[in-house]
Amino acid sequence: MDDTPVGLRGDVILQRDGRVVRLLSPVGSLALRGVADVVGDLLDRMKSHPVQLRRAAAQLPPTEAGQLARIAVSAGPLFERFLVADGRTLVTVEVTARDAVDRVIEVSLDAPVRLTKFTLLRSHGGELVVESPTAKHRVRLADAAARNLVAALGRPRRGRDLVGPLSAAAVGALLGLLAGVGLVEVAATSGPGSGPGSQPEFPSDTDSVLRQWDFHDLLVHARARSGRFDQPFGGIFPYRGELPPQPAVKEPPAGPGLALPRPVLEEVLSRDPALTSVLEARTSVRQYASEPMTVAQLGEFLYRTSRVRARYGPSEATPYEATTRPYPCGGAAYELELYVTVQRCAGVAPGAYYYDPVGHQLFLVNADPADRRAMLHVASVATGLQADPDVLITITSRFQRLSWKYRAIAYSVTLKHVGVLYQTMYLVATAMALAPCGLGSGDADLAARVLGLEYLQESSVGDFLLGSRPLVASDAPPRPLPPAWQPVNDPGWGTAAQAELGRRRRAAP
Repeated sequence: MDDTPVGLRGDVILQRDGRVVRLLSPVGSLALRGVADVVGDLLDRMKSHPVQLRRAAAQLPPTEAGQLARIAVSAGPLFERFLVADGRTLVTVEVTARDAVDRVIEVSLDAPVRLTKFTLLRSHGGELVVESPTAKHRVRLADAAARNLVAALGRPRRGRDLVGPLSAAAVGALLGLLAGVGLVEVAATSGPGSGPGSQPEFPSDTDSVLRQWDFHDLLVHARARSGRFDQPFGGIFPYRGELPPQPAVKEPPAGPGLALPRPVLEEVLSRDPALTSVLEARTSVRQYASEPMTVAQLGEFLYRTSRVRARYGPSEATPYEATTRPYPCGGAAYELELYVTVQRCAGVAPGAYYYDPVGHQLFLVNADPADRRAMLHVASVATGLQADPDVLITITSRFQRLSWKYRAIAYSVTLKHVGVLYQTMYLVATAMALAPCGLGSGDADLAARVLGLEYLQESSVGDFLLGSRPLVASDAPPRPLPPAWQPVNDPGWGTAAQAELGRRRRAAP
């Protein structure tokens, strides 16, 4: 315990039942037994007034003082500490990770300082807060002068230049606190950039690990995993009873649909290669045969990868209607939808279509040739202009279908679903001797416009190319391994798998 004023966080509920005190919060709860009345009264007071624990302990009998010290350790994340300077509270600090360590760094007012490149300011709980995915604390900016100082640190500044609204002592204390919790960084005092006229060098610009993290990537990573995030998290149904869940299946567009051929399971089983052969032969293919893929092949591919197999619910465990499909999905939410932009497919006119996974049909949503070319061009750019796509499958997410159940992790979960759908598509396309290629980028704004989507309700999150595979003649040799590929295991596995697929294709009716 030190002399820093502390209080219970605003989101903590304190309950007293005799000598049992419960501290309840959305991110953790604690039951304290045998709490002395004087200590319980002190905790009550800390709901509205900060207390200096060392001073308070000095006024208690030794037994109660020891009890207060133990509570300060065990309930640490449920407390907030205050920086008081110039006669007022400048900031309040909240812990966001249980293993956070409170410390203050001595910062010279002559040293260049700035916010780290990962720091963000946002509204939270009705106040402006500053936080970072690299930090384990959140700082609430309670005072206008503190807010102005933090805003000024968007570019390198020296502490002495910030003195004015705040005294030099207050500026030093605030910079030391922000640096101690990892929200402000101090420039290196030596090195190639420390000479006269040089620009100051900061750790997040020079550290080899930090340089390779983009702000948004690290923020998503930190928020989608527990550890340094103190908000409600996971499958907690945050909108249950307030908003209705999105339907399990999207209503298809109005108008006639193009019914797709449905494969016969027995025929597929008779000709499909072994799973290991498919896994070993799987690769991205960005060129296509002279003859296009057929509507029967497209129908089989979509049926095997994405159709709705069954619908069920709601139930007590799953309070929304759910479906089952060929790929796995968290909570059986199946928020992903498929749109098929066709340039070349025998039996399907060029255009952009919605795939109805229940009726196994395609519904035309955009027949404009310019829009179609724009979608296919973006996909081609994603392959380094190697592919002139025959068929582009745009994978979208109905975000609220997931966020109705999941808090903080919904977007991360939808990207996981895209990954497992990619793998399912790769394996089915390889087994069918088609040309598959998953893309790493796309234009969500363009897709929303062309496909008629509301960006915040349903946006593209993945793209997959499909077409007829070249070199499938009966005398075509197995594709050799790339010359630069140095296998670390048996090099015959890949070529043997390709040969097996070739034999299966030649034997297929």
